[in-house]
Amino acid sequence: MASPRESKGSTKIAVPAPIDQKSRRTRNSTRPPPAPKNGREFDPQAFLATIGEGREAMLFPKKQIIYTQGDPADEVFYLQTGKVRLTVVSETGKQATIGILSDGSFFGEGSLAGRTLRIGTATAMTDCAVLRIEKKAMVDTLHREHSLSDLFVAHLLTRNIRYEEDLVDQLFNSSEKRLARALLMLAHFGKEGIPETVVPKISQATLAEMVGTTRSRVSFFMNRFRKLGFINYAGGEEGGLEVHSSLLNVVLHD
Repeated sequence: MASPRESKGSTKIAVPAPIDQKSRRTRNSTRPPPAPKNGREFDPQAFLATIGEGREAMLFPKKQIIYTQGDPADEVFYLQTGKVRLTVVSETGKQATIGILSDGSFFGEGSLAGRTLRIGTATAMTDCAVLRIEKKAMVDTLHREHSLSDLFVAHLLTRNIRYEEDLVDQLFNSSEKRLARALLMLAHFGKEGIPETVVPKISQATLAEMVGTTRSRVSFFMNRFRKLGFINYAGGEEGGLEVHSSLLNVVLHD
């Protein structure tokens, strides 16, 4: 039976309640991001730890050359474990060490910038586990996966800052300060707060190349650092060089 206030045949129209725009924005902001199309999230560390299309795991024993100056540059390398020495040789035959890399470092990335030949040599200083990534595979993954590109850009920025600091160090600091800084960087001082043992059997000639001075000057300063308790030589054929935080006194002292 129809209501007294309604005429027969009338139709009720439901009017929607006004929408709270603020509430809708809040609900949308808390909504989780859409899942990746392939159903899984890309893990850059897993990509750099495993083999796959365009990726090859390689082992290099101590002192083996990974690539040589002048070789074709058509891949990027990722150092999983070990230490790698980067050197360049001038046209007159003079050699310089431009870096010593540790776990988690990219090298040979110049190929991504259009460089067709290697401008330096990479040599294993210890037994090394390396991931070789073909240029095309690396470029495609960098374009597709932002997490890997973020990691790679951070690496490039860190490397660039290091080169700038090396240039300032070379221009304005004494060879003693340059040697102290090189030893602290080799020991990773400041990254985790606790220095570690440097590469076993790193020669004074290599340190001289890194610092830009003579071997005799390196020997003089190393003996001074040892007498002052800043460094300590480990014994044995595979003995390394232990660096103490007190070596910072040399870098900070004017």
